[in-house]
Amino acid sequence: MTSTSSLRRRAAAELIGTAGLLVVVIGSGIQAASLSSDTGVALVANSLASAIGLGLIITLLGPVSGAHLNPVVTLTAWWARRTGDPDGLTTRETLFYIGAQTAGAVSGALVAEAMFDRSPGTLATQVRDGGHLLVGEIVATAGLVLVIQGLGRIGRPRLIPAAVAGYIAAAIWFTSSGSFANPAGTIGRTFTDSFTGIAPGSLPGFVAAQLVGGALGLFLAAVLYGRRPARRTRTTAVRLNQVYEAAS
Repeated sequence: MTSTSSLRRRAAAELIGTAGLLVVVIGSGIQAASLSSDTGVALVANSLASAIGLGLIITLLGPVSGAHLNPVVTLTAWWARRTGDPDGLTTRETLFYIGAQTAGAVSGALVAEAMFDRSPGTLATQVRDGGHLLVGEIVATAGLVLVIQGLGRIGRPRLIPAAVAGYIAAAIWFTSSGSFANPAGTIGRTFTDSFTGIAPGSLPGFVAAQLVGGALGLFLAAVLYGRRPARRTRTTAVRLNQVYEAAS
């Protein structure tokens, strides 16, 4: 097995996983809005479906790629390598992951739109602006990174799928922004003029806030758990991938 083939397999997992996540998020939002005119009820349905789908995707694809599904999570893995963690990502791997996640997010949005007999590629018109929403995105993303980093640093990475799913379900409700917390997912959601969409003009502010939140999450993890690099699931993922390749 070559490192290139392993990276391609991991990038494919990131693309498919992120596409699946956007299908769940957008699809459940469209379905919820069509079944209830009550925004609160629709949000309950959307948040539950999104959290369950996210947890399942992380569980399924974690052994392959680590199931980042999010450029901010990938950048924290890149940063980990800069600070001495051999399980962190190289710059080349990081670019592959982020490219795959972004392509997957857009693809997932188009599939969700087509699945509900809507016009794929229609840009969102739901404007999400205001400083309070950007603060919400910073808080949402910082909390997500802290959950992942914290569980990794205390030696409980197996709890990450359930913990991340639970956190996202809660953050959709307790943050003013609805917890996008994912630059690739935010880009994908500009391609759906539905309950979960975000107008392209609101995209730069949200992505910038998410990057700030990611940095804040890393800082908080260092304050709470020290600067010891987090041991990620990537080593296990690579080893399982090697076994799979050898058996193929």
